[in-house]
Amino acid sequence: MVLVTLTDVKKFILQCDTSVLSDNVLEQLITYLPPPDQLKRLSELNCDPEELTEAEHFAVTLAEIKRLLPRLKSMRFRLHHAETVQDIKPDIVAATAACEEVKQSKKFAQMLELILLLGNVMNSGSRNGQAFGFEISFLPKLSSTKDIENKTTLLHYIADTVEHKFSDLLNFADDLPHIDRAARVSTDIIQKTLRQMEVNVRNLETDLNNNKTPQSDNDLFSKVMGSFVVEARQQCALLQNMFQNMEALYSDLAEYYVFDKQKYTLNEFFTDLKMFKDDFYQAHKQNVLAREAEEKSRRAREAREKDEMDRALRAERKRALVDMTKDGNQEGVMDSLLEALQTGSAFNRDQRRKRQQRPRVDAGDRRAQLNRSRSRTGLVSRELSAELIGSA
Repeated sequence: MVLVTLTDVKKFILQCDTSVLSDNVLEQLITYLPPPDQLKRLSELNCDPEELTEAEHFAVTLAEIKRLLPRLKSMRFRLHHAETVQDIKPDIVAATAACEEVKQSKKFAQMLELILLLGNVMNSGSRNGQAFGFEISFLPKLSSTKDIENKTTLLHYIADTVEHKFSDLLNFADDLPHIDRAARVSTDIIQKTLRQMEVNVRNLETDLNNNKTPQSDNDLFSKVMGSFVVEARQQCALLQNMFQNMEALYSDLAEYYVFDKQKYTLNEFFTDLKMFKDDFYQAHKQNVLAREAEEKSRRAREAREKDEMDRALRAERKRALVDMTKDGNQEGVMDSLLEALQTGSAFNRDQRRKRQQRPRVDAGDRRAQLNRSRSRTGLVSRELSAELIGSA
């Protein structure tokens, strides 16, 4: 760790070396240094440094630098300037682009026309049935306007109408890519930051005019800050022009959509548009999911109904086969048997279960059963042959 002496601190301040004097160090110096009048009195003291406390010695050493506090503030301004520009410039750009997009988007305008039309249809017969327009702040309320049964919202109906009848409007948000960023923009904060930037630039210009002559060989204030103030002045002027252009575009929007820009700020305007956009696509997604769930339920219901019909048909065939056997009606028996064999209905579960549960028999019993079966088969074959010969 490198120890920094009071002499080193004084040298770094004279050289405007912010690589050593960090933001935290500058902030502490600005906060805890004595007021300028006290520093002046300390610098006029002619006493032995050993008789002073450490804090007094520190203050006396730094008091030798003229206009110390303005110099420290200018160094802090230079250290923060790039970050400040990076903070507000993208916001101004996004808000400017968003204003232009809303004004130029044909799809968004058609969406508003459709909402107005549906609103007039819903309010037909009432004093609000022939409205010429509505406030933009009404858009987020569409998601909370529900039907009589409290099952769906007006926004769900609008999303469904757009999807099936005006499908080209379904991607209207593609025309408005900057409204999300614009919804986070605060014109008050930008204005305050630009005013402070203007003050800092003017103070730095004043300090440069008051320090044209270096205080010592190590004094680099004019060299370091001279080039910086030119850049800072240009950037400040550019940001102010951009901000004025953004405000002019928002004023045009306020006139176009007929609202008071003082009461309905840019942040509120784009926040409402963002909420409407997000709610619209959420409603569209819910509509799609509801249709998919309904279609899935329909297919399951049809499958159940088909399964029930198949079971009923198989049961009916079994009953018909049994009835024909009981009645002794042999006509068509062979066709029914073949159909039962093909469909498998002739082999019900009870028969399979009985076959599975038959007791095991030893080898001698099986040979006896096989001989009896062959005898019956031979008898039936001889009877059928005799019947066929007789009929011939």
